[in-house]
Amino acid sequence: MTAFNNFLSNLDNMIWGLPLIIAILATGLFLTVRLKGLQFRKLPTAIKEIFTNEVSGEHGDVTSFQALCTALSATIGTGNIVGVATAIAAGGPGALFWMWLAALVGTATKFSECMLAVKYRQVAEDGHIVGGPFYYIEKGMGENWKWLAKIFAVFGLLVGLWGIGTFSQINGITSAVKTFFDPNTVQAVHLFGKTYSLSVVISGLILTFFVALVIIGGIHRISAVAEKVVPFMAIMYVAICLIVLFTHVTSIPAAFVTIVQSAFGLRAAAGGAMGAMIVAMQKGIARGIFSNEAGLGSAPIAAAAAQTDEPVRQGLVSMMGTFIDTIIICTMTGLTIVITGANNISGLEGVQITTKAMQIGLPFPEQVSAFLLMLSLVFFAFTTILGWDYYSEKCLEYLTHNNQKAVRVYRFLYILCVFIGPYMSVSAVWTIADIVNGLMAIPNLIALWALNGVVVAEVNDYFKRMKEMNRYR
Repeated sequence: MTAFNNFLSNLDNMIWGLPLIIAILATGLFLTVRLKGLQFRKLPTAIKEIFTNEVSGEHGDVTSFQALCTALSATIGTGNIVGVATAIAAGGPGALFWMWLAALVGTATKFSECMLAVKYRQVAEDGHIVGGPFYYIEKGMGENWKWLAKIFAVFGLLVGLWGIGTFSQINGITSAVKTFFDPNTVQAVHLFGKTYSLSVVISGLILTFFVALVIIGGIHRISAVAEKVVPFMAIMYVAICLIVLFTHVTSIPAAFVTIVQSAFGLRAAAGGAMGAMIVAMQKGIARGIFSNEAGLGSAPIAAAAAQTDEPVRQGLVSMMGTFIDTIIICTMTGLTIVITGANNISGLEGVQITTKAMQIGLPFPEQVSAFLLMLSLVFFAFTTILGWDYYSEKCLEYLTHNNQKAVRVYRFLYILCVFIGPYMSVSAVWTIADIVNGLMAIPNLIALWALNGVVVAEVNDYFKRMKEMNRYR
């Protein structure tokens, strides 16, 4: 078993190593050039479109804002709290700088993939909308590439059911609850031949119940919950971080200097600058990509359901997901850690670093600060469970030709995985999920390069029409 786990770990490191990171970053740079920096030029327009009501009669299952929140529910997760801390611990404060870079070019990628999702989406026989990378691969690149679309759908299905959607998220929630309420497992129960904290059992059952309530209702209930929970949890977490920043406002300029210097290895010992820069670059870009999922092909599945007949408009709305996830939320976490110096405290890792940063930075008792962070983790992971159920359902619909009976059975399997998640201890499950998540990106990146001309043509046509209508003057 050890040999198998080592094999999976090596495969995971290879897939999420430099080749995939470079491929995703290169795609973002290429699309940024092809679109003439659209993510910068049209940022005010994108912000405006988030709050613009859809035109009556346009096709789609949910509003553009609900589609954005559904996508954000899957991307804003434990990675924004734990992942940022891990990146800074391994690559130094400079990792945050490279995270920003990945997000800035990744915004063009997110725009392109979500725009294509709306352009090539289909209306199922029962009237609901289906779309995502599998459809723009099949319809945009042609029937001969249908095998590539199926590969993407298989990987997406596995990611949702095996790990990122279920096991890792519920495990993260119950672990956070246990750490806060019963760190020494004083209230213990014996299940499945092992001892677990009562807090793990109770929190696991409660979460499974709420997940079931939402998931059984399908996309409309998922999007309705996401529309309310995502803005609340994002604003709550940003507000917590802003309290730290406002109470340490004089330290912010020095924090930015530290981040930039660390990004280019200027704070490393003599002769180690290049090595430090490479580590910061790799950790920051990898975490940025993993956090905002630009290029992985997940967000387009949610974007395809938006009520709009304008693919470019939805692309503008959806690309804000990358901005919100990384430029805002990850930055809040990163600055909080750097300003408080929690990353320099020995013996801390992962969520412990962020927890310590909050305890140092917030003007509250340590228990209150730890509780607020635990609450954020619970909300972040809960919405990720919902978002990935929707993604994986759409992958299954594509593979089974919209067999709704199969989808209903899958929902109960998904809920079952959430139920047993707190008691899973096999590390291979998380590693496999990580691997298939990375593999999702490959078919999607191929499609983005193949269809970049379609993206540019759609953008030029849309803004030409809008200019004629004086919409953006």
